[in-house]
Amino acid sequence: MDYTGDPAGPPVYLDAASAAPLHPVTREALLAALADGWADPSRLYAAGRRAQQLQEAATAVVAEILSVRTDEVSFWPSGTAAAQAAVLGGLAGRQRAGRTLVHSAIEHSAVLHAARSTEAAEVGVNRLGRLDLDAWGRAVSAPGVALASLISASHEAGTVQPVEEAAAACASAGVPLFVDAAQSVGRLRVPKGWSLLSASARKWGGPPGVGVLVVRKGVRWLSPSPQDDLYRPRAQGALDLPAVVAAAASLRAVVAEAESERVRLSELTTRIRNRVAETVPDVEIVGDPIDRLPHLTTFSCLYVDGEALLHALDRHGFAVSSGSSCTSSTLRPSHVLEAMGVLSHGNVRVSLHRGTTSAEVDRFLAVLPGLVEDIRKEAGF
Repeated sequence: MDYTGDPAGPPVYLDAASAAPLHPVTREALLAALADGWADPSRLYAAGRRAQQLQEAATAVVAEILSVRTDEVSFWPSGTAAAQAAVLGGLAGRQRAGRTLVHSAIEHSAVLHAARSTEAAEVGVNRLGRLDLDAWGRAVSAPGVALASLISASHEAGTVQPVEEAAAACASAGVPLFVDAAQSVGRLRVPKGWSLLSASARKWGGPPGVGVLVVRKGVRWLSPSPQDDLYRPRAQGALDLPAVVAAAASLRAVVAEAESERVRLSELTTRIRNRVAETVPDVEIVGDPIDRLPHLTTFSCLYVDGEALLHALDRHGFAVSSGSSCTSSTLRPSHVLEAMGVLSHGNVRVSLHRGTTSAEVDRFLAVLPGLVEDIRKEAGF
């Protein structure tokens, strides 16, 4: 197969788990908010009052969708910033209880980086990527645990985690639970029982640069950064209010479409899982086949370098992601796939969005087997 040839059609974006294309409502709301939401919402003059009204309305929308109070919601510069503020602030607020952070082995790297600031206890997962609940219960019940962290659904394997069961174990032990819900908010029902939660607007088709942090009332949180009010979660600096308004508007639109999109995208990802298993030799389909995110599927190809496969797919017009490519910063495969004990070589994560069509998926499935075969031949397999 000629890697330098022209793609068979227009470029196909299949990496919504990193950043979903902007929802049409995002564009409309952003343009409208730029006209009215540019002023400082803390000022008392007319433009400031208008900005404050926009901020309160956006907060109310997000709070309603997440079933929380408006004064429990704050906006941050990114989902990463919100997640790390949750972990660092939650640990700081519970210093008297201890210094240990209990977390799953498949947390996002942003959480794992924050965990390095304290003592950590890691809880494993099974081969499908699901949390070991028995080990979790023992870990959160140990002395000196300040906070627990569990991703709502694996950002690489797609497996949905038993958040409510894990939350019940935390409640019995008197330990707050932080849930990184970046991949699930706007797609799945928000689970119950958690104490802190973060989300990212760019994952649901909102603008980049907007993260959401929820800290429930009664949870001790202490700002990891110097600021006037150390006990009220808020990011440093000026809020990008037009982006926040667009994020809230797009979340409301996405939630309204969530059920129909869940069915449609689940059918497409199931097609990918089945066809890849049928047409690509020596391949492992990763994650739970049923209890998983509707838009995301991952597979690993033996005797294939993941980075080479991504580049080959890119040359044929397909934008996908890989959790297994060694990078100059980490020089190691995906910690998620390692924790699951599954094949990590030639790993490809395909994540769909509301604009993904059946024809685009079929194009991808038609091209993939030949690319894998050619890469293996070049490597001598």
